[in-house]
Amino acid sequence: MSIEIFVNPTSTVAMISIFLLLFFSVPHTVLTLSFFTQLQLPPNVTGPEALAFDRLGGGPYTGVSDGRVLKYGGPSAGFTDFAYTTPTRSKAVCDGTTDPNSGPTCGRPLGVGFNNLTGQLYIADAYSGLLVVGSNGGLATPVATTAEGVPFRFLNGLDVDQLTGDVYFTDASSVYELRDITQGVENNDASGRLLKYDPSTKQVTVLIRGLSGPAGAAVSRDGSFVLVSEFIANRTQKFWLRGPKANTSELFFTFQGRPDNIKTSITDTFWVAVNIGKSVPTTVPTGQRMDAHGNVLQTVNFEAEYGSTMISEVQERGGIFLYVGSRDASYVGVYTLKDVLKK
Repeated sequence: MSIEIFVNPTSTVAMISIFLLLFFSVPHTVLTLSFFTQLQLPPNVTGPEALAFDRLGGGPYTGVSDGRVLKYGGPSAGFTDFAYTTPTRSKAVCDGTTDPNSGPTCGRPLGVGFNNLTGQLYIADAYSGLLVVGSNGGLATPVATTAEGVPFRFLNGLDVDQLTGDVYFTDASSVYELRDITQGVENNDASGRLLKYDPSTKQVTVLIRGLSGPAGAAVSRDGSFVLVSEFIANRTQKFWLRGPKANTSELFFTFQGRPDNIKTSITDTFWVAVNIGKSVPTTVPTGQRMDAHGNVLQTVNFEAEYGSTMISEVQERGGIFLYVGSRDASYVGVYTLKDVLKK
């Protein structure tokens, strides 16, 4: 018999309890310097691009390749359906599909993030725009599909400011869709945007234009700035929301590889998923932890567990775990932070 525990992840004791549950109840691999657990997705499903946890610590929630948003319910339940982004989605047609052209019909949720005050989950779908769904899940409601009269072409990353409720998200390209993004990379596309959605006014504001493959977005814990990664340009920019530099942007950091999603930690540092090497056979998936000034504090190499598979997100939980997402993997990876930092 297995016991499922749902607790607040900000509590150290609670997080240790979750780890013990995962360690003893879920198939795992013990590495030389770290514990690594795979939270397996349903059969034929890949692509847990981004991860979110609700205000009670439940999850992770993740959007996957066949258009579903799934919720991890513990080792006995595994991942189950939580939400979907298109009214045209059919389980018979879409569940487990690997057709890259199914996105407009089945959906392709990428960025996900909760508003902890309302319990709502915001979803950046590559084809359907920005949507929101309540704590009970189901069909998500579109809240924005354009900005300044320009339709979203490829929504990607997302973060929610827990102080204001504003949603920061990226439109990776105004020219290329997700299924055509290889062309965008080859052509050094620079038509992407960083945007803000204000739920109180239901208005979308363009913060930065001309970005080269904007992927992740992360707002600082004090709400003074937001970071946005440029996958194609190998860099991250900082956009100031408050203070003397408000409404201006500046270079934050230039990487040796392709930066993807960015996640804020409880200590107001930032984890960036970085794939070093421009060709898949030589890709080295890494996570870099940075401070608010653009200094690299730690670099973690995930090659031993992921090989050359590109990762899309590294998210720290409670100062104890690292959750790793990937657009290509069939699982969510979970590490213990203290052991990973020894790698």
